[in-house]
Amino acid sequence: MLKISNLTLKTATRTVINDVSLEVPEGKIVALLGPNGAGKSELVAGIAGVMPLTSGAVAVGDTFVNGKGVQAIRAAGIAGVPEGHQVLTGLNVHDNLRAAGPMLSDADLADEVAAVYATFPELKKISGRMAGALSGGQQQMVALGQALVARPKYLMIDEMSLGLAPVIIERLIGVLHTLRDRGIGILLIEQFTHLALDVADFCYVLSGGQVRFSGLPAELKQDRRILENAYLGT
Repeated sequence: MLKISNLTLKTATRTVINDVSLEVPEGKIVALLGPNGAGKSELVAGIAGVMPLTSGAVAVGDTFVNGKGVQAIRAAGIAGVPEGHQVLTGLNVHDNLRAAGPMLSDADLADEVAAVYATFPELKKISGRMAGALSGGQQQMVALGQALVARPKYLMIDEMSLGLAPVIIERLIGVLHTLRDRGIGILLIEQFTHLALDVADFCYVLSGGQVRFSGLPAELKQDRRILENAYLGT
């Protein structure tokens, strides 16, 4: 299990995450919902080691990884997919995937890139195309592929559907189901709450840097006031 305990993140001017605890079990999709400015992206950045934690702990199983740096956290099995379809625009698809596995041997890297192509056959067909020339949906597939090359036990995906066509979103949801079936735990930040609630096994609602709700998606579907209050700040 990926376990975040009493995590606090502060900038020079404010507290963006305040004493947040959450869990992502293996083989489960956990949705993290909340309004813009709630601290969702900052929380993911803190877990991944991109932002320094003020206090709290991040553990993979019994191993604490907070404070160990981005590469050590990634090696421990936590991989992130940042918002915005971020890829290396000056490299082709194949080199983007290879660039994500510097810690692997040549043979292992070849195996992981092949596994990404098995998950995304679309990318195999355009492996020589420059990433900067791809559509948003193709770039998101590359970004997901880069994370998968690192052999994650836990995958954090920030705004997976942002700016994508419905047919692409449906395709990516199918991939999430496949990854969950492989035993990968997924923390999904998603702007479309209905999509997140349909795909998630468990969910948290974050507002003002604090967890306002944790429970089953069915509970939020039955009582929309929980989300409404979080988004309205009440």
